Order: sequence, then structure tokens, then C-alpha cells
Amino acid sequence: MRRSRWGAAALAAPLAASLLVTPVQAAADHPKNLDSFYTQPVNWAECPAGWVTPSTGVECATVVVPLNYKKPDDGNLEIAISRKKAADPARRRGILFTNPGGPGGSGLRLVNWLNGQEAQQVYDVIGMDPRGVGRSTNLLCITTSSDDEFPTRPTEAQLSNWTDYARAQETNCQRGGGDMRRFINTMNTARDMDVIRGALGEKKLNYLGYSYGTHLGSVYGSMFPAKLDRSVLDSALDPNKTWHGSDPDVVDAIVWNFRKWTEWVAARNSTYGLGTTASAVRGEVEKIAQRLVSGPYGGYQDQSGFDNAIGPATRYRNTWASFARHVQQLKVGSADPAQTHAMTAALAKMDIEPTSPGTYYAVTCEWDWSTDVQSYYADMRRYRDNHPYGGTVEYGAPQNCTFRSFERPELIPPITRKYPTGLVINSDGDIQTPYANGQAMAEHLREPLISVSNSGIHGHYALRGNACVDKLVNKYLVSGVLPASRTTCPGTDVAENVQPGIQSEKPLAELFTEIATAEQPY
Repeated sequence: MRRSRWGAAALAAPLAASLLVTPVQAAADHPKNLDSFYTQPVNWAECPAGWVTPSTGVECATVVVPLNYKKPDDGNLEIAISRKKAADPARRRGILFTNPGGPGGSGLRLVNWLNGQEAQQVYDVIGMDPRGVGRSTNLLCITTSSDDEFPTRPTEAQLSNWTDYARAQETNCQRGGGDMRRFINTMNTARDMDVIRGALGEKKLNYLGYSYGTHLGSVYGSMFPAKLDRSVLDSALDPNKTWHGSDPDVVDAIVWNFRKWTEWVAARNSTYGLGTTASAVRGEVEKIAQRLVSGPYGGYQDQSGFDNAIGPATRYRNTWASFARHVQQLKVGSADPAQTHAMTAALAKMDIEPTSPGTYYAVTCEWDWSTDVQSYYADMRRYRDNHPYGGTVEYGAPQNCTFRSFERPELIPPITRKYPTGLVINSDGDIQTPYANGQAMAEHLREPLISVSNSGIHGHYALRGNACVDKLVNKYLVSGVLPASRTTCPGTDVAENVQPGIQSEKPLAELFTEIATAEQPY
């Protein structure tokens, strides 16, 4: 979730016919004018090169869906899907649909995320590139470039840089996507899921969604409650807030992580020498930030580079010790510029999310955004003046949807639950989907919440080796057994236990590279 930057892949290619699936559905299962979509054959075959890695045991196919469900004769799209069959066919209990988030994340590879999990024994795991994404019919967005500056502590004159860029970005996305943009939204993706369910001959589907995928799952359940069985919403969004409405929660999470780090460092003053109180540690950090006003220092080119590094460095607990050592070295003037450059290069790789920009910048516009740029500037000033660390100003800035150039064909449906009770999972230090969002989702849907404590990680089940989370989710997905209404699992993102006087921390560049290359939601 947030700010995808990569371009889109090529259009989906047709697959050779193999393992034909002929669905058997009652006429009342879907609207009559969609019959040809719900009853189409699904031709599973070996996945084309590059679709899913590793591809062992995985099949792929394409399914045809209407661009506009209100006018199903007005053009079609191809949706690429993948499947990994239940490892124990005798125990099979249906399909488990998955989504990695984004919006705009490719989901074909998710079929491998559950390898080794008990749930993979009993479910055919289904992955999908949603409409507009990857191997499905793409929605393109012309790249927007700018010579303007976007500092973490902008001057009054620089605030309008974000407005100018957002306007240009919306114009370019509309030029690249045209009328298709109106129909690339969560509701139509949910309808696509139901078409695939019907085409596979399944009466119901089960669901596992991460990040934005939790919004997709809650929308699907609201639109097709009779078709949803078990559901897991991992790193959930707030169903009561707009996309931009959740940005203050993101900033709160960034601030909270920084404060927790300063408290941790203050408790280890004998090791780092940055102060015995959280405020003293913050004071040392700010001295370095002010030192950068006059020019490059310690390998940083400017103040914004340092401010931006603070965000991820204080979010992930396993970087806390190394970043504390780094700040100590900056304080005394012994920081190695080469190490700083390597660290910032690794951070740059973390910033680039492999999602479809056309889809991201269309789906986020399914909410109404304020068009009053002065309201954005007020937020930007507040974040700049109170907590510029972690690039908070960006979360207050106007985005392309502030200047949306198309009319929404429909509203997001009210989020309701008239399907079986599912699970919600969130961690307390996640900034992509803050903990407050998960609490709101669990309370709104009246579902159990698994809280992952002391962790900045985004996405937990089957990804982090968290035995507590995996056990609870597998027990639910396999046997239908729910955990307590509120359960806490310890995080796997743990700060190093550094001994006083021993510089045993890993280099930040190595740690950030590990994070950037790990399999994770968007």
C-alpha cells in the first residue's frame, strides 16, 4: 500500500488448452446476462515462463471478464490466474483466493506463499493478477517527471510543487488509461473474483488478503456474502476511512515507532551515548539534521536524505541497534560515507514497489478526495513542524486523485458482514496499514483480532516464520476454529541484544537489502 512507482508488464497471453474445467452452476447463481462469463471453460496449463517462480506444481490460465459489468457487451478484459492444488486431495475443502495488496500488486506468485503451511494441504490456492495488472489486461499510466524539489521540510514556496506534480500525474494517467480507468476499481475486481469462482465450478470461495487485499476481501464479502466462507485479512485497512483519510494514522505510526526507538536507545545510553531520555536522543538526531542544512555530511547529501532514512530505520526493530550506532558515529564525526551511501541505495530499492502504477492511481480514486489544496498544505505544515522524520510531509500532500479527471461509475458499497466470522491480523509498528486500522476492521466486522506486538512488519501469515500467527491461522482455515476475540503474538522483528561496548550490529545496508528482497505484500 502507498505510492507504487514501477511500470506495468505486457498484456496477458492466451494459454494452451489443458485440464478443462466445466462449471456446473444453477441459473440463479449469477445474473443471466453474465452467463457466458460464469460458465466459460478454464483451461489450466503449465505457466508461461516468468509468470510464477518457482513454477513447480503451479498451473496458470486466463479468464475473460467484462470491462463494464453494467454493459457486459461493451468490451472484455483478460484476467490471469494461477493455481496450486491441495496437497492432500482427500481433505480438500475448496479454493483459497489470495491477493497481495497494492492496489496493483501482482498476485500470481502468492500460490507459493503457503508452501509448508497446513492450509495448503486442504485448499487449491488461487492467485490472480487483478484487472489492469501484470499478466492481465494492463492499465497504463504515462510516467510523470519533474525537476521540482520535494524536501522533507518544504518552504512555503515549495508546497505547490506537490500540487503541480499531482495535477500532471493525473493528466498523464488519464492520457495513458483513457476510459478504462473508470472500470479499474475494487468492486469490479470483486466481481471478477466471483466470475472466476463460478467458472471453476465452486459454490463458495475462501479468502486470504494482505494490505489493500483486506479492503478487496471486505468488499467482496459485502457484495457476495453468500459466496464467502472463511476469510483472513492480514494487515487490514480501516473500512470506515477513505484512502487519504487513513494517512494521519500512517503519520501517527511513524511518530510512534520513532518514539519507541528513542526510548530503547535511551535505555542503552552506556552503549550508544545518545542520552538517557527519549527527548535527549531526539535532540541528538535533530542536531545531525540541522548539521545537514549547511551541506553534505557523513555520506548524506542533504537533510531530506537523513530524515527519510529515519523512517524505516526506526520502524523495523532489527535495524534499531545498527541505526543507533550509525547516529552515534554521525554525532562524533566517524560515520563512513561509503556505508551511508550503501544504506541509502538499499533504501531506494525499498521505496520502489513492483505494482502497476496505472491501477494504483485509478483504484485510489474510487474514494472522493478533497479538492481544497489549502487543507493539504495545513497538514503538510503540521507534519513538517512537528515530526519531519520518515517523510511524513508526503502523507499530507495532494495526490493525483485530488484532481481526478473521471467520474466514478459507482460508490464503494457499505462494508457489512453477513458471512461466517473470519480473522484480522495487524502489527503495532506497521506504517503501511497502521494498527489502528486493524482494530477498526476487526471491530466493524465483529471478528477476532490477532495483534503482533513490537513489530514494524507488514504482512504476517506464512511469510515471517511467526509460529504463533501461523498456528492460529492454519487452525482456523483448516478446522474452522477461531482464536480468542483478542490475541497477541510476539513479533519476529526483534531488536538486537547488543552488549555494552561491543559493536556487533549488522551494517544498515545489509539489513535494508534483506528487507527489500524478502517476499512481502504491497
